[in-house]
Amino acid sequence: MLRYTLMRLGIFAGCFLVVWGLVYAEILPRGLGDSNLLWVLLLALVISAPISFVVLRKERDRASANVVERVERTKANLDANRSQEDRADDLARAKANGQGGRTQTQGS
Repeated sequence: MLRYTLMRLGIFAGCFLVVWGLVYAEILPRGLGDSNLLWVLLLALVISAPISFVVLRKERDRASANVVERVERTKANLDANRSQEDRADDLARAKANGQGGRTQTQGS
């Protein structure tokens, strides 16, 4: 997941530098007033999104598979813990019922 994020940030940084260079060379228009940096950031974001979608498809699928694997492992661990707790609870109740029965017969 970290690898995918870093690759996505790299594509965005590359797009930002290209857009900034094109704006600096006056091939693309500058933003209004002091909004030039915001204009360049937004334009780089709009350009990098579809590029990342196409170029990082395999990496995104790998990251998704890792997330699914972690979720399945966590579910299995929770189920195992739940069954251990159920067994411990059943044992505790059985002991309590066994001792409770003895104390009643002893007290009679």
